[in-house]
Amino acid sequence: MNVAADASAAPAVTSEVTRIGILVVSDRASQGLYEDISGPAVNGFLERVIRTGWTAILRVVPDGAGSVAAALTDLVDNEGCDLILTSGGTGPAPRDQTPEGTRAVIERELDGFGELMRQVSLAQVPTAILSRQMAGTRGRCLIVNLPGRPSSIDVCLGAIFPAIPYCLDLIGAHPIEVNTDVCKAYRPGT
Repeated sequence: MNVAADASAAPAVTSEVTRIGILVVSDRASQGLYEDISGPAVNGFLERVIRTGWTAILRVVPDGAGSVAAALTDLVDNEGCDLILTSGGTGPAPRDQTPEGTRAVIERELDGFGELMRQVSLAQVPTAILSRQMAGTRGRCLIVNLPGRPSSIDVCLGAIFPAIPYCLDLIGAHPIEVNTDVCKAYRPGT
């Protein structure tokens, strides 16, 4: 896997490999005051689960709807991402505005992703009801808002990832195949 850390270092968009954006939303991480651990958690999950070729494009932005919307728009429209996984900014605090930024750029919301993430998270911690994870599509890209804690990221991705390959198929994104010993992706007829 190759990781492009910013737009100036990003390779030209190719149609041969799935491009996955990992968008970390954190005031402290974007200012260099905190070493981000959520981006590596997302990347680690993807490395374990995806068996076909893919490239990660990592971005770290401050909290706020505007910064999230701008980064998502760039990752889809300019970087050609097929899938974007955000981490952070989904709680009830005033600066937690990742869902608002996501809603500003998506064309269709997919409510089931957020519902399932909250359901599996509730089995872990009662404060999961405060989570505002969501998902939607922009063109041929699926955008999913994840929580910011690595343990919660793993729980949520483990629950929703079986539906992601088929969702990407349906929206015309580059296909991905999973390691079936780690994830049982569902596609009708399989």
